[in-house]
Amino acid sequence: MNHPDPAGSSATAKIGWPVAAALVIGNMVGVGVFTSLGWQLSGIDSGFVILLLWVLGGVYALCGALCYGELVAALPRCGGEYHLLSRVYHPAAGFLSGWISLTVGFAAPVAFSALLFGTYLAAALEIPESAMVFSVLVLLAVTACHLWKLPVGGGFQLLFTVLKFILVLSLAFAGLLHTGGGTVSFTPSAGDWAVIAGAPFAISLFYVNYSFAGWNAAAYVAGEVRDPARSVPRALFLGTLAVLLLYLLVNAGFLASTPVEKMAGKEEVGLIAAQHLFGEQGGTLVGILIAFGLISAISAMTWAGPRVGQMLGQDYAPLQILARTNRHRIPVFAIILQALLALGLLWAEPKAIILYLEFVLNLSLAATVFGMVVLRYRKPGLKRPFRCPLYPLPPLLFLAMAIYLEWRLLVEHPIESLCGLATIAAGAIIYLWVGQKKNPPAPVPE
Repeated sequence: MNHPDPAGSSATAKIGWPVAAALVIGNMVGVGVFTSLGWQLSGIDSGFVILLLWVLGGVYALCGALCYGELVAALPRCGGEYHLLSRVYHPAAGFLSGWISLTVGFAAPVAFSALLFGTYLAAALEIPESAMVFSVLVLLAVTACHLWKLPVGGGFQLLFTVLKFILVLSLAFAGLLHTGGGTVSFTPSAGDWAVIAGAPFAISLFYVNYSFAGWNAAAYVAGEVRDPARSVPRALFLGTLAVLLLYLLVNAGFLASTPVEKMAGKEEVGLIAAQHLFGEQGGTLVGILIAFGLISAISAMTWAGPRVGQMLGQDYAPLQILARTNRHRIPVFAIILQALLALGLLWAEPKAIILYLEFVLNLSLAATVFGMVVLRYRKPGLKRPFRCPLYPLPPLLFLAMAIYLEWRLLVEHPIESLCGLATIAAGAIIYLWVGQKKNPPAPVPE
């Protein structure tokens, strides 16, 4: 097996910004959009408040995408936060972020997407006992696809993302055109402001934020993108904006067409809305299509996540097995490791893991966004092919919301938050061992 080149490009073939944008969209449009609404409706019955949640989540993601665009354009390499935090702060900061990504950051969302695939497909085919079998099969099939050549994985990603986007958009318009079945109001009322200030709003925001997770996906494969200084910022922003608009349409469509009592507290809201719109048989067909649309999310995370492990393997001698590639420069061991971790997480409790992930991932994202501010101060002359517009507003908005989310998570869900801190502590202990055998880093350019 070959090692990737020192520059961090893990493949001789390169992808363009449309495929990178498909990676962003594929990472984002997955479990969240098909489950979050049911959880939100358990505590909120206002259509205005629910759509406001999705707007706030989208603004948060867009601000982050703009900040990441500047950082990746200045420091292009695969690895996402691991690479960026290592270069801006210290290798230890990057390692802790990479440790989170390597262990649960991608494996857990892959597992949940595979679980939802199995749930939707089994429910649509009326064989619920086969749900776990379908989940395992799709996870293994997508993993096998990404062990092949990069153009194969990239083409697979682009095809399934386009199909999924068209499917979800069609479902959204079907719901909007079939108005009258919904039982919520989109007009703001005096009572809505008390709801916005309450705990149910904050808890729902956790799930919305998880639904937008993946807006940074193109940063993980920057070394595999043609002209990353221009292509990655474009893919991050356009992919995130497209998903924000899609989420607003699909949630408005679900709320306008389907009674709240049918969706509240349920995970498979997409299937419920489809059955309400098209009848039992039509809903079954749409449920099958939604299930196959989730393949795009599994594929995107199977592509992006192992690149973190690959960069860790390149930089730390004890982890070098993760950097080993096949003849097509694909990091096979990193991909297999993530698949094995995802298989183990298929039996985890989704809600608890989502809240745990939110805590640790928000810390990593906030540190990276703040890193853009730090780099502007430390290296004002650094070549920046893309500069974050409206600076410093995007990083300030992002950091303010990240601090709010972390505080509410600590207050509302201390057990999950403490588990997140324990994961970071475990990574720090491991760094004390592997950090002594780190390859010397390249200097940050002036």
